[in-house]
Amino acid sequence: MIKLDPVSKSEVARYMGIKGVPDENVSRIIDRYEKIVRERLRPNYVYRECDILFNEDAVHIAGIKMTGNDIRKHLQGCTKAIVFAVTVSDEADKIIRQAAVIDMAESLAADCLCSAAVEQVCEKAEQEIFSNINAPYRTWRFSPGYGDLPIDIQKDLLTLLNAQRRIGLTVTESCLLLPSKSVTAIIGISDTPVPERKRGCAVCPMRESCAFSKSRGCH
Repeated sequence: MIKLDPVSKSEVARYMGIKGVPDENVSRIIDRYEKIVRERLRPNYVYRECDILFNEDAVHIAGIKMTGNDIRKHLQGCTKAIVFAVTVSDEADKIIRQAAVIDMAESLAADCLCSAAVEQVCEKAEQEIFSNINAPYRTWRFSPGYGDLPIDIQKDLLTLLNAQRRIGLTVTESCLLLPSKSVTAIIGISDTPVPERKRGCAVCPMRESCAFSKSRGCH
C-alpha cells in the first residue's frame, strides 16, 4: 500500500478553480482537510503487463478491444502495455459527504484534496511498477474516456485486473468507478524512444468547457 506525502496546497487550489494564493479562510480549510485525508485514505493499486495486438480496426490488449485513433497513436511503436488501476478507497467519498453536511466550501476542498491525492498515488504507483519491470521507454498514462477511447472499456479493464477482489474497485452501469476517487490507465512500453504526443488536457474531449483546464492554461 502506498503512503501519501503531504498534498500540495497550490495543486488543490487549482483544482478548486482558485488563481494565485488561496485566502486565509480557504487555506485554513485546506490545511484541516489535508490532515484528515492523509489519515483516512487507504491508497492502493493493481497492475498487469500485457501484450499488444494491432489490427485494422482496433488495438487489442490482453484480448480487450480498444477502438479509436487516439489509443492507436498513443501505443504506436509499443509492444507491451501496463494496465493499472488506482484507488484511494471509499474513505474519500465518506470524507466528501461528511464535509458537505457542514459546508459546501469544505466539501469542495475535501473533494479537490482527494483528487490531488489520487494523482499523487498514480505517480507513485507508476514509479513502483517501472522499478520492477524492464521498460526502456514508455508512454504517459492514457485512461478510458480520453480522446476517442470509449469509457465503456472500464469494466473489461477491472475484470482483467481482478480489481474488485484485489483493491475493492468496481464500475457502475454508466461506467463510473466506485470508489469515485479512482483511476484506470494504460501505459505503452517500447524498445525505442516514444515520440512526444499530446497528453492530458490536450486530448480530453471536455477541455473546452473544463474550468480546471482553463485555470491551468491548457488551452
